This record gives sequence, C-alpha cells and structure tokens, in this order.
Amino acid sequence: MAITLKDVAHRAGVSRSAVSRAFTQGASVSEKTRRKVMKASKELGYRPNALASSLTTGRTKLIGLVSNNFHNPIFLEVFDLFTKGLQDRGLRPLLVNLTDEVDPENSVNMLRQYSVDGVIVASSTLPASFAKAFRDAQMPVVHSFGRHSTSPDVHVVGIDNVTCGKMAARELVERGYKRVAFLGGPKSATSTQDRYSGFQTYLRDCPDIESSFSFAAAYSFDAGWDEMNRLLAQTPAEAYFCGDDVLSIGALSAIQAAGLRVPDNIGLIGLNDMEIARWQNINLTTIHQPVEQIISSSIELIVAMLADPDRIPEARLFSCRVVERGTLRHR
Repeated sequence: MAITLKDVAHRAGVSRSAVSRAFTQGASVSEKTRRKVMKASKELGYRPNALASSLTTGRTKLIGLVSNNFHNPIFLEVFDLFTKGLQDRGLRPLLVNLTDEVDPENSVNMLRQYSVDGVIVASSTLPASFAKAFRDAQMPVVHSFGRHSTSPDVHVVGIDNVTCGKMAARELVERGYKRVAFLGGPKSATSTQDRYSGFQTYLRDCPDIESSFSFAAAYSFDAGWDEMNRLLAQTPAEAYFCGDDVLSIGALSAIQAAGLRVPDNIGLIGLNDMEIARWQNINLTTIHQPVEQIISSSIELIVAMLADPDRIPEARLFSCRVVERGTLRHR
C-alpha cells in the first residue's frame, strides 16, 4: 500500500499539517520538526504528491512549452534542452503542439485548464500575438526564438534574423558568386521575413550581383526538396541561402538526386547549426544559432517571472557566426 502523509505524521509524532508544511517551500515549520518529518519519510519511503502539494501552495510548477514546428529536427534538440533545464529548476514542462493552430485563444484556454504557472513559446514562426495572448491572460510568458524588438510586449530571447540574412549574403558575395538566391521557409513566418529582408538589404549595395528569391511551404526536409526541385527545372542560381538547416538538407538532397554536386555546381548555406548539419555526408556550411544560450536565458527569465510577474519585458539578443564546412566554395 502507498505510504500516506498520515503514516509519516504518526511515525514522526507530529500532526499531518506539520508534515505538509515540512514539504512546502517557505512554509513555517521548526527545524526540529522538519528533521523529524524527513527522517520518518526516509524510513517509510514516502514521496510527497506533487498534485496534492499544488492545492496547498497554489502553484503547479507546470510550465507550458509551446511550439508549432515538430517536423524540424532542430526542435528535438530544443525540447531536450528545455525539458532538462526546467526539471533541473524543479519545474515540470507541459509540451503543447500548435502545428496548424492559428488562434492563440485556443492555446490560452488549454493551458488555463492545466493551471500552468508560466508559458514558454518556443517558435521562430509564430507571430508575437501568440505570446502576447498569454500575457494578456495574466500568464508569465517568454517568447524564445521570437522576433527581436527594442521595445517588446513580452520577454523575447533569440537572434537578429535580419543580421543573419546580411551575414549569409556577404558570405556568398565574398566567395565570388554572381547569381545568388534566398530559399526561405513559409512566407508568413517572421523569421523568414527578417532573414529575407537582411539578405536583400546587403545585396542592394552589390549592383553586379543578380539575386532571386522563393519560399518553401514549411521549415522541413520535404519542403526544401520540393522547392529545390522546382528551381532546378528552371535556371538555378549559383548559390542559395536556405534560411534554415533542414531546408538546406532537403535542397542538398534534391541537387544530388539531379546528378549535380555541392558546392561544385551549386553552393548552399543554412542557419541553425543543428547536429545533423555536422554529419560527414551532409557537412553543411551554416550560421550557428546559440540554441543552448537562448534556452538557458529563457528558463532564467521564466523563473524570475514566477517570483515577479510584473517584471518589465526585455529583449535578450545573442550573436551568431558562420560555421565553415563543405557546401560553399572556398574564398
């Protein structure tokens, strides 16, 4: 039979309320009583019920972890780091899949039902209105990988995608490519819009460079494969900034399936530097996004908001760098 709080109280020679207080952070209980309770609990093998504890404290320690791109392998790394990081802080992640969701109110209602203590929106494609909807519902919220703003409505942690677009364009130009192109993710995604904006901004000062652009249906391997096959049926560019590693890998596979070679016939540069990009058979030149730092900072912020829900929103921006591998010609 399961050991109960009543059993611990009997063994320790204290009241049940004293046992409850001993396991409640910040509750008033003497050190002597706490030691008795912990000794009895260890002897009996008692573990406090987290759900029962939440009724006493009013805190569930649940953090809604919201995302919408489960087809992108980078999010396996993202979820791994988030879940470990939250659990290390004594918090419990509640994963929410928003694929194809367009109404933030549905997500707000769902997380209200679970009485989450806070929300992390982990997406570079969801608009700012999603995170803001949680804030308007009085839920502490952080938007990880969100669109950078100098005066955000909610806490935002991520990168400057416009700058990344400029970085990619500069790499292509400095390596001698004359016909370059942007192959982005969904046109509606803010990350796509900003990466394209930066790419085009840099090329405005390069009148001898011919540029073009197109958009894939999603940040996925299949979308990259399909879009590159469409481009190969026309006159392809000499090099592409694919805007995302998984798109780049889909494009790489399509190029190779067509009997062409990368970078000899077509060059590619991605963005993220996910684990698969380092595999020898892929060897993708890409822009490194400091995912671990972004996630660590996001967790730090959500923990701070649990203590101070009225904390003024801030934007934390992390710099990126080009990782040289084998899908672009050498300088």
